[in-house]
Order: sequence, then structure tokens, then C-alpha cells
Amino acid sequence: MGEPTKKSFSYRLFRSVFGLFFKVWFRIKVFHKERVPKTGRVILASNHVCYFDPVFVVSSLERMVVGLARESAFKNPINGFLLRSWRMISVDQSGSGRGLKTFLSRLRSGDAVIMYPEGTRSPTGQIQAPQPGVGLIIIKSDAPVIPIKIFGAFEAYPRHCWIPRPYPVQIKFGEPLNFADLRAEAQQTKDKERLKEIYKKAATDLLHAIAQMEPGKD
Repeated sequence: MGEPTKKSFSYRLFRSVFGLFFKVWFRIKVFHKERVPKTGRVILASNHVCYFDPVFVVSSLERMVVGLARESAFKNPINGFLLRSWRMISVDQSGSGRGLKTFLSRLRSGDAVIMYPEGTRSPTGQIQAPQPGVGLIIIKSDAPVIPIKIFGAFEAYPRHCWIPRPYPVQIKFGEPLNFADLRAEAQQTKDKERLKEIYKKAATDLLHAIAQMEPGKD
């Protein structure tokens, strides 16, 4: 087991600069960030509607947040620099499973790791189906799972939009989700088909929880 990822100078700088700009430009409001534990492993699972989603979440929390990004996203020098500054981890999508291993490894080290169960930005702003591997991560990690929903980001910076609009954005952290029963059953079962069903249910339950979240305080 390794050590939790530490904040670099560039991470602190970019978090402060972008956080201030976003707070003013998007009039950001954050609800229930106290639900995220200050230390220890935790999965932060958010809807995904625009490029700024990782920055919205990272800049709203004091603790270090680690994320994963497609290997291809690092090829552009500017984009690559920004991703590394935000401590994003490069993973390929060749099906090798390296991304899943890296994700679980960072959790075992005690990191807060953000993931987007839909895999890519929603073209409509609505919640999409979960990507393969989401349920497996939930079950095998045995980490708390915090659902997050970002409101207004799709209107602020939709696909094919060059300049972000000054549209108000809300970031809401939900109550930790309980997957204890599914995790216990997954440890006991030897039926591969049942295991697939467990993974699917975990992912579906997570997306359902995110979809059901409403803007504003509870």
C-alpha cells in the first residue's frame, strides 16, 4: 500500500486560480461538501456534462482529489500540462484493464478518486448508461461512494461551445451510498453470471442515485 497523493505546487496554484475564476464566472454554489471524508479512501462519482466538471469538483474541496484521464488527452502539450497539474493519471482504453488497476491502487493508498460512471460527456445533459467496469470498481474497492451532481454545467459549457457562458452552477454532494450487501454477496458467490449481475446493479444504483439528486440544499 502506497502513500496518498500529495498536492503539488501547480495543483495548489491551478486550484486557487481556476477556483476563483469559476466561482465568479459561474457563481458557483456548493452543497454538503462536509459529506466527503477529510482523509482516507473515497470514490467521488459525478455526472459528466462538460470539460470543466473535474475542475468544478476539485476546486470545491480542500482535500486532494485524484482523477483518471484518457491517454490521448495528454498528447496535446497544453492539455497535458493542465491534466498533470491537476494530478490526473493517464490511462489507456485498449481494454488492458490498466485503468481499473490504477484506480483501485490509488484508493488503496488512501486517495479520494473521482470517476465519471457515464465515461464521457453527456450529449444531452441527461444521465447516460454506466460504462463497463464501474460496478466492479464499486464492489472491489470497498471504499465509501459519494454521489455528486453538477447542475448548470451543461448550460454553461455544452458540447461544440467555444466560450463558456456565465451560467450559474451548483455542485451537490450526496449522502454516502451503501453497497455492503452487494459487496458481501460478491465475496461469497462463485457464480460468474451472478457476479456480473451484482456489478451491473451496483453501477445502476449509483447512476440512479445521481439522477435523483435535486439542486439546492436538502
